[in-house]
Amino acid sequence: MTRAITIARSELILGAQKSGKTVRAESLAAAWLDESPEHRAVYIATAQAWDEDMRERIWQHRRRRAERVPRMLTVEEPLELAHAIGRHSRADTLIVVDCLTLWLTARLMSSVPGDASTGTTAPADTIAHALRVCAGPIVLISNEIGPGAVPTGTDARTFLEALGGLNQQASAACERVTLMSAGQALVLKGAS
Repeated sequence: MTRAITIARSELILGAQKSGKTVRAESLAAAWLDESPEHRAVYIATAQAWDEDMRERIWQHRRRRAERVPRMLTVEEPLELAHAIGRHSRADTLIVVDCLTLWLTARLMSSVPGDASTGTTAPADTIAHALRVCAGPIVLISNEIGPGAVPTGTDARTFLEALGGLNQQASAACERVTLMSAGQALVLKGAS
């Protein structure tokens, strides 16, 4: 028997690459849209097409999303995530952010040395605030990169520490936290 999917006020979906994070988020959006013809869903994509491989991945994501959730609007915003959430925040709108990992990467890559506004705590504060003021339900997707060996490079360690802190703060701010593995959802926090 298939269990009905429930929509939390805010949900963080964590998992490794190809674990089923996006499919779960799209399933939540489809369930939200099915609840009422007045409901809207907005997908905020943070990926940037840096190379041909990424362009292909983005195209594949768009195609699959259009097939699975045709009524969902897609907005591309790699840096100004809080503004994009604010622009689309309405009580009748579910927002999916895919993903915090690429957003953090873009923020760290665009940071200016000595600019405190792009430090590792600013992204977490930005997300926590966006969650508090979002009028409708919101689903955040982020990669769970550990456990694993500690990287030897300073940049890699800095990134992993920043992502770990961002995931922890997003987790604390969200009503539900779900870990995806092999397409299966394990609810870590909140009711399923």
